[in-house]
Amino acid sequence: MYKSVFTLLMVVVLSSVNFAFAEERASKKDAEAMVKKAVAAYKSGGDKVFSDFTAPNKMYVSKDLYIVAYDLSGKCLAHGQNTKQVGKDLIGMKDPDGKAFIKDRIDTAKAKSSFWQEYKFTDPLTKKVLPKQAYCEKADSIVICGGVYKE
Repeated sequence: MYKSVFTLLMVVVLSSVNFAFAEERASKKDAEAMVKKAVAAYKSGGDKVFSDFTAPNKMYVSKDLYIVAYDLSGKCLAHGQNTKQVGKDLIGMKDPDGKAFIKDRIDTAKAKSSFWQEYKFTDPLTKKVLPKQAYCEKADSIVICGGVYKE
């Protein structure tokens, strides 16, 4: 009997941990909504909204989701987690598997107005490299993205 009670308690505890973890994670739906909001802001406010997208401003940050924006040469125009990247040419940036994900993002944006992209990146919550999916939309000559981590 004690063994079954212990097993039940472990299931409850582990379920609670998984639920709490899920609660601090953004969903794909969240990413799409935030990117659409950022694109609308860019279309109405132009380049001046990049400061709203960029850390430490939290207007476009929710849980582990934040906005990034690039021009079509790969220059970072806004970054919700890392201000050091803003203004830098990141076209050659690679993920831990060697994927040039910014170049891939820019090339895909030249062919499609919206898309999902997969790569790996350091999670700001756990500081671990995790699989990530970014939803991106092209607005004029700007690519605006927001990503979610896959566990």
